[in-house]
Amino acid sequence: MIVGVDRGPGPDDLVRFAAREAVLRRRPLHIAHAIELPVPGGSSSDHEESGSAAEAGARLVEHYERLAREESPSLSVAGELPMGHAAAVLIQRSADAELIVLGHRGSGGFPRLPLGSVSWQVATHAECPVVVMRPSHAAEPPDNRVVAGADLDDASLQALDVAYLEADLRGARLDVVHCAVRIATSPTGAITTMAPDFPVPPRGPQEFFETEFSKRRDRYPDVEVNLLIGASSPGPLLTEASENALLLVVGSHRRTGLRRFLLGSVSGEVLHTAHCPVAVVPVRDDD
Repeated sequence: MIVGVDRGPGPDDLVRFAAREAVLRRRPLHIAHAIELPVPGGSSSDHEESGSAAEAGARLVEHYERLAREESPSLSVAGELPMGHAAAVLIQRSADAELIVLGHRGSGGFPRLPLGSVSWQVATHAECPVVVMRPSHAAEPPDNRVVAGADLDDASLQALDVAYLEADLRGARLDVVHCAVRIATSPTGAITTMAPDFPVPPRGPQEFFETEFSKRRDRYPDVEVNLLIGASSPGPLLTEASENALLLVVGSHRRTGLRRFLLGSVSGEVLHTAHCPVAVVPVRDDD
């Protein structure tokens, strides 16, 4: 499991969160801070600046290693200083990782990039689930529940499997949220309804999900499941459900071709609007 860190406000809480996640999974935690390589043929000052960045990065990672061990003394922690573009490095590492944890504001070594750019790129392209820790302003402790966005297609059900696992790890209730209306954005920016691109079960979503829940009952006998079906746009519906939750889980198609540069509209929206950490689960969608 990997957490990407950077200088500036926020990573302390991020590392504590990642340490708790690693303990839940009984996995070691790797704390990564990317160091940008000097441009080939650059001046000597560029190389000196890179060396200084590496020294500062090493001190930063050591600080967060200590912080993670203070949060979870039994946790196995290792620091990493990968060389290269932060998003590219983390995407490459995701092929062998179980989970990547990032902050909302571009964590991973590039503080000057626009809001969430590194997190956005990693969530779009990673091979493993990515949890983006949203800033929380809740005064009360979170409710013991995990929220999952669910549709009637196979890709969504893969994300549902991850949501079950997350709820089981936490001993939490699972709230499964399904939007009964498909919302799309036209090329002109207008919001429209559209026909679903999957067969709608003749007996409706209620029976569809009850069947899916029954398939998972033996694997997760202790997980209480609550199905919520709404008729509003899925983004606002999930954002509302995420209020005071432990985690929101959404699936995102990993497309090929030009579409691979886009994060799903719902997963992209909740990364900016959810009230709790968001887990984006990649699902391959070959065109």
